[in-house]
Amino acid sequence: MDRSLYIAMNGAKQTLLAQTANANNLANTQTPGFKSDFEQFRAMPAFGPGYPTRVYAMTERPGSDLSSGALQTTGNELDVAINGPGWISVTTPDGKEAYTRAGDLRITPEGQLQTSSGLAVVGEAALGITIPPARKIDIGDDGTINIVPQGENSTNTVIVDRIKLVNPDPASLEKREDGLMHTKDGAVQTADANVVLVQGALENSNVNPMAAMVEMIELSRNFDLQSKVMKTADETANSTAKIMQVA
Repeated sequence: MDRSLYIAMNGAKQTLLAQTANANNLANTQTPGFKSDFEQFRAMPAFGPGYPTRVYAMTERPGSDLSSGALQTTGNELDVAINGPGWISVTTPDGKEAYTRAGDLRITPEGQLQTSSGLAVVGEAALGITIPPARKIDIGDDGTINIVPQGENSTNTVIVDRIKLVNPDPASLEKREDGLMHTKDGAVQTADANVVLVQGALENSNVNPMAAMVEMIELSRNFDLQSKVMKTADETANSTAKIMQVA
């Protein structure tokens, strides 16, 4: 009896964890460049003294869906999207390099080019990009940033820097708790001239809202089923105890 109760309890717990991952995907359906996470269950034997007599369910996140989302035209000169494979290099708060597809950029009052979450965009010299006051900003398909300085006419353009665009092997990447992609071995990627950037557009999240909603319902039903198994096991144990008392 305790075996069925243990298995159902553990399955309910792991279902809740899977529901958390799915809810996070659903909450980011409108987040530019977001990549959905996979989740799956795996049966594992519970080892201890002697042979394993029980199993438990373990939720895994084997990876992320790195497929591209649809491009949405915004017309904002600081919005960029990668057309095809590739990533934008950013600097994390601890000074390491990470990669994102979120191209909703901004310029701070100090002139630093950052993502909407406040991460510095990496330039050609592996440093942050500083943009002086400008009338117009043009970002080429190779990441080159051209500006028309304030007080100058439209024919006087200046090349400021070039956004570092990389295209590492997807198998070498992993998403971490900060929501960014990192190389598994911590290696810094070199710039790839074949990555194409589109100005005035954003890449939408690749989460399918309908599929996420269906999965949420399925996980909810699984949790209800496991809860019923636990209740049945408890009722059976109580009935057995009463029979033993009578005997």
